This record gives sequence, structure tokens and C-alpha cells, in this order.
Amino acid sequence: MQVTTAVVVAAAGPGERLGPGRPKALRLLAGEPLLVHAVRSLVVAPSVDLVLVAAPAESVSEVRDLLAGVVGDRVHLAVVAGGSSRRESVLRALEVLPDDVDIVLVHDAARALVPVQLVETVVAAVRAGAVAVVPGLAVADTVKRVGEDSVVSATVDRAGLWSVQTPQGFSRVVLMAAYESALASADAPNDDAGLVEGMGGAVTLVAGSEEAFAVTRPIDLVLAEALLASRGSARGTSRGTSRGGVR
Repeated sequence: MQVTTAVVVAAAGPGERLGPGRPKALRLLAGEPLLVHAVRSLVVAPSVDLVLVAAPAESVSEVRDLLAGVVGDRVHLAVVAGGSSRRESVLRALEVLPDDVDIVLVHDAARALVPVQLVETVVAAVRAGAVAVVPGLAVADTVKRVGEDSVVSATVDRAGLWSVQTPQGFSRVVLMAAYESALASADAPNDDAGLVEGMGGAVTLVAGSEEAFAVTRPIDLVLAEALLASRGSARGTSRGTSRGGVR
């Protein structure tokens, strides 16, 4: 059976930690908006058929124009106005999913340089039977629990602790059920996998990637630019080696 996979990209957040300016997804990284880099990373994944962007409400037309030349002919693109929260933005995108979509990935535009292999790994895990999948990295730092008085109350055992990334992948049926359940709860988390956990669903973890970090602070832009430059150098070296082999 042909399985159609859609990626919902949450891109409506303001991004206060990056400082004053445009919504985070439209901040520039190496001369292009973060969102352009994010979508470019997604559309090269062979499993992705549709990219559905929840954009800042005032920028829907701008975003559609920005991405028109990025998606190419194979992948479909749709843009909707996001809401006042991440959860509301994702829900608005889910409401317009085509009927033939069976697998839904939810991705943050801030994780603009996600490797294609990570996208494929998440999709493969859902296709293999997992109803919800999150990529993650084992927590490496020492973690302290601190009280309101700024005094450390405990050192947390980091064994079994993971830092979760996106894209998170879901069976469409399960994700829709999780969002319907969340509508009745004012305390439901913004994290999509957390919504599935809240309704008793099993969430499977797969290995994440250091390159899938979120651009949330000014220093993250510096790191992202360095990673882009490194990728460009690697591609140039590869082409040079190939040409040398032909000669």
C-alpha cells in the first residue's frame, strides 16, 4: 500500500530568545530565512510527499512565495496561518491534511539543518509499526534540581534521560486522537509526543543527531552558519575528488 507522508512545520513562533526582530522562522541564516533552510532539508527526504507550514498569520503570502522555489516538483507545499501557541499552529495544519496522508511528522522550523537521514529514520520507525516516534540524544551534562531560592536541592541521575528533537513522527490516527484529547485539557503540553503519552500511547525513541539542534539563541546562529560552511566544504571536496577520479 502506498503510504503518503506529510511534514507539519511549526513556524509561527516569535522567537524572543533570539532578540527583537521578525518571527524566528524568518530570521536570516547565511542570507536566507531559517524556514527556507528547514524546508530545503525536508524536501530532499525521499519519504516526504507534502510539507505543510504553519506560518506567522501576517506572513502567509510571503512564506508561500519564499518556499515556492524550494520544494521542487515532487513535493507538495501548503501554507496555513499559525495560531498563538505551537499546539494551536500544529492543530490548524492538521485540520487541512489530505485524506490519503497516513504518516505525519511534526517539525520545528528552528531545527533548520536536520539531516535527511534522521527524517528517514523517523519515517521508517512509524512504517515499522511505532505509533509515535521521537529522535533524541542522551543527556550528557550534569543536571541539578534547583528550588525557588536558587539553592540546589538535588543532583538528578541522568541515566535514562534524553533530550528530544524533531521531527517527531506519528500515525495520523494516533496524532489526531491525541490532539482531540488535548482540546479538553488546559494543561496539555505543547510537545506532540507528550500529548500521545498523556492519552496512554507508547512513544518510541530513535537516535537523534547533533546537527538537528534548535536555533533559539544568537550563538546558535553562529553554530548553524559554521555547520553550513562545513557542509559546503564537504560537498566541494567530494566533487573535487570525483573529478580527479575521472581524470
